This record gives sequence, C-alpha cells and structure tokens, in this order.
Amino acid sequence: MTFQEIINQDKPVLVDFFATWCSPCKMMSPILDDVKNRVGENASIIKIDVDKNPQAAAAYQVRGVPTLILFKNGKPLWRQSGVVPANELEKLINENK
Repeated sequence: MTFQEIINQDKPVLVDFFATWCSPCKMMSPILDDVKNRVGENASIIKIDVDKNPQAAAAYQVRGVPTLILFKNGKPLWRQSGVVPANELEKLINENK
C-alpha cells in the first residue's frame, strides 16, 4: 500500500513523521503503541521516517519532528509538532471516526 492509499482510507489515519536521531520521536513510540491499543481497528497509526521519505514530509510541509498529522479520506484534519499525550490523541481519533 502506498502512503496515498493509506491516508485515503475512510477511517482516521494518524501519521507520525519522525527521524531515528530525534529524542522526542523516541518518546512518542510507546505513546503511539498505547493509543493503538486504545483505538484498535477504529484508526490506523503509521510512522514515516522523514529521512527515508523526504517527498512525503515535503508534501505536508513537515519541518520539525515529531510531527503528527491526522488524515481521513486523504485530507489532513489536525496536525501538531512535538510530543502529544495518548489521551489527547485517543480523544482526537474518537471525534473523527
């Protein structure tokens, strides 16, 4: 599945734009695992390495990592840079499913 196919789903898709060298990105990993356990099949959560996928990062003007963007049907509904708490992400996904 391509990035475009994934974000074009009719359920929320949370994309974590990250880099392997980024400390806050490492802090997001267990938070995203927690969110995935909470929302289950109601949403997809994917990680995009900005160093390996510069075109995806450029397409959404990702200038800092981590940047989280919530998509539904290919449209970005929400974005935030930095570490975001699990309960905030869970609420956001549930409001947009």
